[in-house]
Amino acid sequence: MTEELNPFAIAQKQLDQAAEIMGLDQATHELLRWPMREMHVRLPVRMDDGNVKVFQAFRVQYNGARGPTKGGIRYHPSETIDTVRALAAWMTWKTAVADIPLGGGKGGIICNPNEMSEWERERLSRAYIRAVGSVLGANLDVPAPDVATNPQIMSWMLDEYETIVGYHAPGVITGKPLPMGGSAGRGPATGIGVVVHIREALKRLGIDSKTTSISIQGFGNVAQSAAVNFVDMLGGTVLCVSCWDHKARTSYTYTKAGGVDPHYLQTIADAYGTIDKEAALDAGYEVEDGNAWLSKEADILIPAAIEGVITGDTVKSISPQVKILAEAANGPTTPEADLVLHERGTYVIPDFLCNSGGVTVSYFEQVQNAYGYYWEEADVHQRLDKKMTSAFHAVHETALKHKVDNRMGAYIVAVSRVAEACKLRGWV
Repeated sequence: MTEELNPFAIAQKQLDQAAEIMGLDQATHELLRWPMREMHVRLPVRMDDGNVKVFQAFRVQYNGARGPTKGGIRYHPSETIDTVRALAAWMTWKTAVADIPLGGGKGGIICNPNEMSEWERERLSRAYIRAVGSVLGANLDVPAPDVATNPQIMSWMLDEYETIVGYHAPGVITGKPLPMGGSAGRGPATGIGVVVHIREALKRLGIDSKTTSISIQGFGNVAQSAAVNFVDMLGGTVLCVSCWDHKARTSYTYTKAGGVDPHYLQTIADAYGTIDKEAALDAGYEVEDGNAWLSKEADILIPAAIEGVITGDTVKSISPQVKILAEAANGPTTPEADLVLHERGTYVIPDFLCNSGGVTVSYFEQVQNAYGYYWEEADVHQRLDKKMTSAFHAVHETALKHKVDNRMGAYIVAVSRVAEACKLRGWV
C-alpha cells in the first residue's frame, strides 16, 4: 500500500498539518500521533465443515484522555492494522469534535462475512470477545457495529462478554437491538447526522435544499439513511447510488430519469446493501459502472462506503457542478485530492464531523444503559440534531478564524480538546 493510500499515514499527515497550524508542543504532538494501546489476536474458529480456520483480528485504543475509548468493529477481507489505527484516530477526533466524553478506538477482523454462515459468524464474534474482552468495559472501551457488522452480532458479543464476567453489562457494547438495551433511533443516526450537516452547509452557502441533488457511493446502513433523509428532511433529489455486488464481485451505479427512489431501493437491497440488479432493471433503473457516481453532475457528493476513494487521480472525475462533498465514510479523501477540492472551492464536510451522528447516539445509548431509562426516538433525534448543529458551526467558525479549510478546522477543534485533556491529566 502506497503512503498516499495508507489510511494511517493519511491520518498522521492530517494531524501533523493541524499541529503546525496550532503550534502544538512536540510532546503532545508525538503522543497524539500513535495509538496508546493495540491488540493483535488470532481467533481459531471451527467452521461448519468441521475444520478450524484461524482469523487475524485487532483492537486499537487510540486515546482515552476524554473518556472510555469508543469505536466499531468491522469484518472485512482487506482489513489491516493501519486501517484500524486510522479509524481509531478518527474516532478520537470524532468524539472530541462532537464534544461527547469519550475517546477513540476501533476493531477489525480479517474475514469475508458474505462467505460465512450465520453460525460461523456467531462463533467468530464470540471468539473475538473471548480474545479482547479483558480490555473492554463501559468505563474502558466500548465497541459498536461498523462495516459488515450489525445489531445481531453485537448481541452475540454482549452475551459472550456477560457470560465471561457473570453479570449484565449492557453498556459495554452499543448498537444493540432494542430488546438488548439498544437506543431508539440508533440505526439511522449516522445518516441523519450527515443530512443535518448538509442542511447547515447549504444554509451557509445560501442554497435552497429543495433545488439540490446528491450522488452517493454505497448503499449500506449509512448511505440508505442519508439518501432517505435527504429526500424526506430536505426535499432534494437522489441522482444515483452505487453499491458493491458481493455475488458479482464488482460495483454498480444505479440511476433513473428524475432521480432514484431510495425508499424503493431499500426494499430490494440485502442486509449488506447490495441492490438486486434484476429487480432494479425491471423497475426501469439504469445500471452503470460502479465508479460512475463520482462523475455525476450533482450538487452534493456523498462517499458512504470505504476509505481512499477520492484520490489525486479520481478527483479529476468530479463535476465542477459539485458544491459540497459530505464525507459519510471514514477517510474517503486523500490529502492530494483535498488540495484540489480546496482550490476548486468545494465545501468539504470532513468525515469525523460529517459522520459523527452514529457515535453520538451510541453515547446516548450508553447514558440510557447507565440509567436504565430509555428515551423516545423523537427525543433521540432532537438531541442528535442539536449536537450535530453545534459541532458543525464550531468547525465552520474555527475554519474561518484560522483561514483554513473545514478539515483543518475540525482537526483544530478536536485536537485542542484532546490535547487539553492530556495536559490536565499530566500526561504531557
